[in-house]
Formats: sequence, structure tokens, C-alpha cells
Amino acid sequence: MTAIAGPRVDRVRTRSGRATVAAYVSLTKPKLVELLLVTTLPAMMLAAGGWPGTGLVLATLVGGMLAAGAANTINCWYDRDIDRLMSRTRDRPIPSGVIRPRNALVFGVLLAWVSLVLLGLFTTPLATALAAAAVLAYSVLYTMVLKRRTHHNTVFGGLPGAAPVLIGWAAVTGSLDWPALVFFGIVFCWQMPHFWALASRFRYDYFRAGVPMLSVVAGPVSVGRQSVAWAWGTLVVSLLMVPVTPQLGWTTGIATLGLGAWYVAESHAWLNRIKAGVPDRPMRLFSVSITYMTLLSIALVADVLV
Repeated sequence: MTAIAGPRVDRVRTRSGRATVAAYVSLTKPKLVELLLVTTLPAMMLAAGGWPGTGLVLATLVGGMLAAGAANTINCWYDRDIDRLMSRTRDRPIPSGVIRPRNALVFGVLLAWVSLVLLGLFTTPLATALAAAAVLAYSVLYTMVLKRRTHHNTVFGGLPGAAPVLIGWAAVTGSLDWPALVFFGIVFCWQMPHFWALASRFRYDYFRAGVPMLSVVAGPVSVGRQSVAWAWGTLVVSLLMVPVTPQLGWTTGIATLGLGAWYVAESHAWLNRIKAGVPDRPMRLFSVSITYMTLLSIALVADVLV
């Protein structure tokens, strides 16, 4: 019996250890972190006019990943009460009891500290300061102050959401310039239809949790119209990328125009479905938004390399 029980206990402990690690990783919202980092590398390559160096890229991406993961972890710690009320979030590690709130908070603070040390050692003071500001803006200003108080929370949350662009540029140059600010504007505007589509899909969850998202306090038509306006804003700002960035050419010009038109068309299609009273399928716009940002980032990188 002893010979059998030992390996079984070891296997159980291994599975338990892996599950715990996976739970801590999930606190960082890795899919969201991945989407944010998609914009960091193009910004770095635009700043460098090519490949900025493997060491700098790794330090910036890892540091940015840890900073975003820290902000998301603190968000999960603070929102654990409302996460229990929402079907989309009730299985997260804290409300499900897998990770204790205090441990999650310590983990988030530790991630933030490591990220800033890494960025401070291997990038620039401005990039480090921007990362620190982004963590504070998302975890404190957005999560603790604005999210439960105003439906404008998404707009304020879009500022740290677009910060990886500025961090990536500053990591290379130690300063900011117009291409970085325009790219920041694209990502900022892009986030509104992206997140409002998701919030519309889960509007009842937010209503039950008492979170005043736009999809809760405004009618569907209003949400759709504002999403259309921000999609147009994304297109208009994106058309400035080529004029302010000498190293970009016709590849990016065609990509920004085509992808922006697609994003606008899909936002109008969502609004039209809402007005028609048919299933509005907000997640279709959500999916298109992810593809839009991914393809735009690829186009920027390709243009710089070519």
C-alpha cells in the first residue's frame, strides 16, 4: 500500500501545484496582456526604424507583461466582491476560493515591483515612469475610483490600456514623438467599441453587480451610436500614421485605410442590427476589433522591415 500511495500522493501534489500556478497566471488575464503587448513591438520598431535589439525587446516586453499583469491582478483582488455576482467572472481564482485575497494582492504588488525594476535596469527612466503610471492609473484610478462610479470608466480605462505604445517607444528613444502619440490615439479610440461590445454581451452581469457600464445606463442604440463614433475616430486618427512617420509607406497607408473602413463598417452593422431589433451579436464586433489591431500591428512591423 505504501508503494502505491507514495506516487499517487506525488501526482496529486504535482497536479495541485500546477493548478495553483495556473490560477495565479489567470489573475494576470494573459489574453488581455497579450493583446496589449501586440502594440508594444510595432511601437519599438517604429522608434528604432528597424529591429531595436533583442535584449531591449525582451526586457520591454517582459517588463510590460509583468506591469500589465500586476494591474490586472490588483483589479481581480479589488473586484472580488462583484466578480462573485457575474457569470463571466465568478470562476476566477479569488471568488472561487482557489487563491486568498491577501495572497493575490501580494502577488500583484510583487509583479509591479519586479516589472519596474526590470524596466528601470534595462530600458529608460521615461519608459519605467510610464509603466508605473499605467499600473497606478488602471489599478487605482480606474478600478478603485471610477469603475463603480461613472459610465465614463471605459474612456478613462482606455488611457492605461493604450500606454504600452508609449512605453515601447520610450524604451527605445527615452522620449516621445508624434508617431508614438498618434499610435497611442489609435489604440485609445479603438478600445471603446472593442470593450462596449463585450460589455453589451454581458450587460446583465454588470447590471446585477451594480457597475454603471455604458451598456447598463444607456440604451443599446446609444451604445451602438457611440461605438460608431469611436470607430470613425479610430479610422481618422490612423490615417495620420503615415504623414507623421517618414519610414512608413504605402503598405501602412493601405492597411490603415482598409482595416479602419472594415472596423467602421462592422460598427455600423452592429448599430443597424440593434435598430432592426434582430440579434445584435456584439461579440462579432469584438472579434473584428481584435483582428483589426493584430493586422494593423503586423502591417506596421512589415512596413518598417521592408
